[in-house]
Amino acid sequence: MQAWLTTLFPFLRWFPMNREIIRADLIAGITVALVLVPQSMAYAQLAGLPVVYGLYASFVPVIVASLWGSSSQLHTGPVAMLSLMSAAALIPLASPGSAEFIELSVMLALMVGILRLALGLFRLGAIVNLLSSPVIVGFTNAAALIIGLSQLNKVVGVPFPRGDSYLMDLWRVFEQLPHLHIPTLLFAVAAFFLMVALKKKLPSLPGVLIAVAVTTLVSAFVSYENRQMVGLEQIQDETVAAKMATFAQSEQRIAGLTDEIASLNQRAKKLEEQGELPAIEQAASLRADIQVRRHELRQLKKDNIRRLIDLHKVRLQGVKTDNGQWTFLPYESAPSNIEGDEKTWRFNGVDGKEIVLSAGGAVVGTIPEGLPQFEVPALRWDLILTLLPAALVMALIGFMEATSISKAIASTTGERVNTNKELVGQGLANIAGSFFSSYTVSGSFSRSAVAARTGAKTGLFSIISAIAVVLVLLFFTTYLYHLPQAVLAVIVMMAVFSLIKIEPLRHAWRVDRVSALIGVITFFATLLMAPALANGILLGIGLTVLHYFIRIMRPRAEIVAPKPDGTLGGIEAHGLKPVSEVYVPVRFDGSLTFINVAYFEDIILEALRDFPKGRVILVIGSSINEIDASGEEKIREVAGRLREVGVELMFSGLKHQVMQVIQSSGLVDELGREAFFPDKQTAMQVLQKRFDESALPFPERESRPYRGGSLASHLL
Repeated sequence: MQAWLTTLFPFLRWFPMNREIIRADLIAGITVALVLVPQSMAYAQLAGLPVVYGLYASFVPVIVASLWGSSSQLHTGPVAMLSLMSAAALIPLASPGSAEFIELSVMLALMVGILRLALGLFRLGAIVNLLSSPVIVGFTNAAALIIGLSQLNKVVGVPFPRGDSYLMDLWRVFEQLPHLHIPTLLFAVAAFFLMVALKKKLPSLPGVLIAVAVTTLVSAFVSYENRQMVGLEQIQDETVAAKMATFAQSEQRIAGLTDEIASLNQRAKKLEEQGELPAIEQAASLRADIQVRRHELRQLKKDNIRRLIDLHKVRLQGVKTDNGQWTFLPYESAPSNIEGDEKTWRFNGVDGKEIVLSAGGAVVGTIPEGLPQFEVPALRWDLILTLLPAALVMALIGFMEATSISKAIASTTGERVNTNKELVGQGLANIAGSFFSSYTVSGSFSRSAVAARTGAKTGLFSIISAIAVVLVLLFFTTYLYHLPQAVLAVIVMMAVFSLIKIEPLRHAWRVDRVSALIGVITFFATLLMAPALANGILLGIGLTVLHYFIRIMRPRAEIVAPKPDGTLGGIEAHGLKPVSEVYVPVRFDGSLTFINVAYFEDIILEALRDFPKGRVILVIGSSINEIDASGEEKIREVAGRLREVGVELMFSGLKHQVMQVIQSSGLVDELGREAFFPDKQTAMQVLQKRFDESALPFPERESRPYRGGSLASHLL
């Protein structure tokens, strides 16, 4: 009964608790919270969401994962990898930060949670083995580069318009470096050196939180933000004003087209579900209309990206008119006798019908106070199939992260980690979180490492960290208004660049060059296919599976002979003299199943071609772990045909499970029990005694290539 309750409610294993355990978890929980709050806000921006959604994702999911997970030190919440993958999956469908984008982020979290829960309940945790180590390393390196460099624009204070190609978007950022915002860069550099110095000199202090607090205070003191909303009529340059007006109109049209496409998709799906011919024809017409609108949407986005970059390059100065109204005109066209406000204003976007100008840098801004409300996630059925591949990859990647972290910590604590239970915990966390406005979460390496280092004993530490987030949401959001976004960008960059590792790929190259090459291909494919990160790792998985099938289709097989040390080795690989011209030992290192039986037959045929005087083919089968119906049938077929030309097929060292199969099928009786030897040494001794080659008047068969047809007729 107790075991059943512990399975259903894993958190019961925490009890009984004593004062020492509670004290350790309290310290660990507070310490993790000091990292969690700034990290969660940074990762929310990475996911294309307002920073408050990072705090929402650090509340309910953290508690649920700690209660139903299997690792006591694993901390769940927003993570960099899944934050970027969430944004990448949704950017083609909605504008980052918009209400629709937030709605889809929450729905995606629900999808990921359901997939993880299903994998855990059906005990399919082993599916993560499809992610080979080189593929994981290649993908992680590429994703870390993409995540880190995607924050570069926030560090230098230039736009990062998102298009269909991440590399083109990044190139546009590099093109804008001559127009960087120096105060923004200074905040980023100062935060970086402050965090590095604290980590090196005072590692016990929460360096990230201290950097956030210091830069926020400085930002508020110097009025770093300095934004202003103006009307279009206040822009005193016709060309610039016209371009701003076109940009604003295009943004409205982009939002309208996005809504229209979603509405048309829903109508088309309902018509297709009716199944009647007129409805299908109408749905096809709607689908064609959708494609036209999508083409217009892509073109509008492409044109507006260029407009935004061009407008951001224009430096404006504010001039006060006689009636006290401020107007703005480019520095280049301003008359020399006009006294401006000595500020450099730049275009920063549109807000409704007003133009947003900025003479400072970007800050977090207003964060809503209060806890997230319970709300059933909106389900966009027309987009579920579109998002399913990304959701599946996110489920696997997140699970892989969580289990690898759990096992790494368990190696030092001795705790047993159940991967299927962890899947259930992670799945429930995402499902429950989606009802409280959370986006996709997973296990965090950095926060889990902090928890383990500070002595966390049970999952109670995670609940304490979530309570700290609740306090921030209730009482402290006002104080985060002036936090520079450049500082959050540096936090993300420092976290993800530490994930880049080259040595594992070098090591893989020394062990298995094909697998290492697949890892390299995954790396470049992920970069080239960004922002669609899921496609890169799916390609890596596909190549890994293909490589695996090729290996099992053609396992190592060779004619062997004794080496000087007495062990058997391949005669070609080691340049050995054949043991005999009459009996030919062939080592077959693979299971004998439907996928490689043709190759097994080819190997036997090649042995006869190379040794035309052969009377016995001895298959050294100690590496044959499995045999299926196709394998048994192929042995029977090949042995029968060899028997027709006076050649025997024998086996040595077959495992118990293989012998059981061929005994129950009657193959042992058909070939004769003398055709099976317990080990290769016995087989070689018996055959050596049996054949005295000098006394055997055995005619040599003509060696000629096999061209199909009857094997017996070829050999005769």
